[in-house]
Amino acid sequence: MRIWLFLGGLNGLLAVAAGAYGWHWLEVSNPVIRDTFLMGSDYQMWHALALLAVAWLASRRTAESGESGRQGSGAIAIRIAGLAFAIGIVLFSGSLYAIGLIGTIPDINAAPAGGVCLIIGWAALIWAAVVRA
Repeated sequence: MRIWLFLGGLNGLLAVAAGAYGWHWLEVSNPVIRDTFLMGSDYQMWHALALLAVAWLASRRTAESGESGRQGSGAIAIRIAGLAFAIGIVLFSGSLYAIGLIGTIPDINAAPAGGVCLIIGWAALIWAAVVRA
């Protein structure tokens, strides 16, 4: 599915840009805040790569399903992984970026929710690996 390739590439681009901004231009008095911002960039990059893996796996599952187009639980798991990674990046890395940019985040538990989404994404990839197409 091309959406995962697009989201992986977009998040990779944004992670590099955020890392450059955080390292060279982010003006903060507390180095911990800069480190938090840069951690957001790191997590975004790792999960951008995970989205690229999802794109590759989705294309393989599509090719394996052949003309029947029948989607098994492995294909569903791959889609869940992609969705969980995409949501997790926005919530988790977005929260860390907010801390770096404004010094705090609203008390909405976005970072923990994003972390849970990222964990679900990895669990879904494991699920895709162990189930049959």
